[in-house]
Amino acid sequence: MKIGIVGAGMVGSSAAYAMTLLGVGTQIVLVDRNEALARAQAGDIAHAAPFGAPVQVKAGGYDALEGAGVVILAAGVGQKPGESRIALLERNAAVFQTIIAEVTAHAPDAILLIATNPVDVMTYVAQKLSKMPASRVIGSGTILDTARFRAELGSHLGIAPQSVHAYILGEHGDSEIAVWSSATVGSTPVAEFARQIGRPLDAAARTALAIRVRDAAYEIIEGKGATYHGIGAGVARIVQAIIDDERVILSVSTVTPVVEGVQNVPVSLPRIVGREGVIADLMPHLDADEHAGLEASAKVIASLTEALKLPD
Repeated sequence: MKIGIVGAGMVGSSAAYAMTLLGVGTQIVLVDRNEALARAQAGDIAHAAPFGAPVQVKAGGYDALEGAGVVILAAGVGQKPGESRIALLERNAAVFQTIIAEVTAHAPDAILLIATNPVDVMTYVAQKLSKMPASRVIGSGTILDTARFRAELGSHLGIAPQSVHAYILGEHGDSEIAVWSSATVGSTPVAEFARQIGRPLDAAARTALAIRVRDAAYEIIEGKGATYHGIGAGVARIVQAIIDDERVILSVSTVTPVVEGVQNVPVSLPRIVGREGVIADLMPHLDADEHAGLEASAKVIASLTEALKLPD
């Protein structure tokens, strides 16, 4: 399957690199308004293919997206040190108006995968501008936050993060919710597992861990200017789930009719992802505080989407 990527910067190129090494798709096309950058990234990544999988990587214009099954939108202005994801909204919404028109004209049947920040609001923008079904406009959402959560828990517990089953829900940003009440290690509730191995997760430990997950991006941006490897791998994972029709559960965002009483809001929930996009939404067990937190997070996003002035 051909995979298109609009935006050949750090996130787009990292996603292309991850997909090349993992063998996701058969052809990757990089599109960028800076054509020289797209060609350079494509050439560099293509030279890694002999060490990974036989994926063809090239650069092109929007017309090269014809026949793509998935188009990743990673274009936009970058996040500055100390800048919240929400502060990016007005600048990136304008960028999407042009991009969506081109993508839907050349690849009308492609699933759109949004990686541009603030990703939840940009998912809403992409769905409204494209007029595609919400299930086929997917934001990377909290897939990276969830990975960070599992990595931190794995480190605390001294186990592989792949054995941790826990989610970050809501906004990909400051109002995100770490769901502790349904978190497990294997089939054992995480609190019970922690008690059994002598590494307890009391309220203070849980709060500190959730803050580290929430603030991870700010620390990385302060140190090197941007985050891209983690989200590149997360985007590659979503694409793999789509093209292989895995029907795997991932924490991604789509415009959802109602979440905790908030209507038409693009929040992250655990969702079944396959060839047609999002197949079903799932709601894990939440305690009262988590329900309240998810509602608050949904309202943060809704306050922004409701203020947007998008063309009809």
